[in-house]
Amino acid sequence: MPSDGAGDPVGQATQATQATKVDPADPVNSVGQVNHVLEFPGGYTRSVGPVIGRFLTELRDARLVGVRTAGGRVLVPPTEYDPADGAPVTGEYVEVGPAGTVETWSWVPRPRPGHPLTRPFAWALIRLDGADTALLHAVDLGEIDPGCAPPPTLTTGLRVRPKWRAERIGGIGDIECFRPDVTMITDPGRAEYRLRPGRALGRFLDGIAEGRFLGHRCHVCGKVYVPMKGMCPADGVPTTEEVEVADTGTITTYAVNNIPDPRAPEVPFVSAYILLDGADIAMVALVAGIPADQVRMGMRVKAVWRPREEWGPTMQNIRWFAPTGEPDVPFDAIRDYL
Repeated sequence: MPSDGAGDPVGQATQATQATKVDPADPVNSVGQVNHVLEFPGGYTRSVGPVIGRFLTELRDARLVGVRTAGGRVLVPPTEYDPADGAPVTGEYVEVGPAGTVETWSWVPRPRPGHPLTRPFAWALIRLDGADTALLHAVDLGEIDPGCAPPPTLTTGLRVRPKWRAERIGGIGDIECFRPDVTMITDPGRAEYRLRPGRALGRFLDGIAEGRFLGHRCHVCGKVYVPMKGMCPADGVPTTEEVEVADTGTITTYAVNNIPDPRAPEVPFVSAYILLDGADIAMVALVAGIPADQVRMGMRVKAVWRPREEWGPTMQNIRWFAPTGEPDVPFDAIRDYL
């Protein structure tokens, strides 16, 4: 093979032949064939020409460029000839990106040696802003366990930007990978405050500290309010008559939550309005001990208390409510408490 000035294929091909060897990690595959490694010691040296050379030089300087064709299209990566008609490109270089759009992708759940990332990633064709052709590169979706399916955020149309290496040499590897644009953040919000409960709520919490639910009965309408409020919201009169109600009740309505909560045993979890036996207003509490998709209106539940030594004047004495196994209450019996 004669040399064309792009390198020294004759000498290097000879070296490559001499370097052909059996792979010690897998000398014989499943069908008995011997695996070989073709290696160019020191690498294969070649000239890149003015078009690709300009592209690689710009990469070294953390810029992305394409070349314009006679028809006006911008090719990225640039080529010396228009692939559509074979005509030479114009030599006009156009800066593109750095952001781009994923046009298609292929998921790699278990990266192999030599892949650009050691955790699952996607190979993607990315059309950089201002370009008319797509660039093949890796897209990093963050920390993902090996073997996992692609995350739902990986879609055609995903907006991405390059992550540049700190040390660049003028090669496509100067871009470590592409990463999605930031579209969401997690705000570690936390509000801490002291609550002065007042006489009615304070008395209710005293009851909780003793393992009891206390309410107030209105002397006008006869309704029992738990937690006690010190007044009847319907009649606007003060309430003072204490009533103890059971720690069992009925779910009137509920919500399935998919956002983690430190009080919940797992995600998803259920928060429900529970009408305690003997009360006339439902209170909010967690429901556990049953899969979230099996919770239903009318289900009978009972409070699950923490160990007695952990009790204090706080609703945290109750872990959650769990099903009792009793028959469900008919909807007509709870419809007025929704």
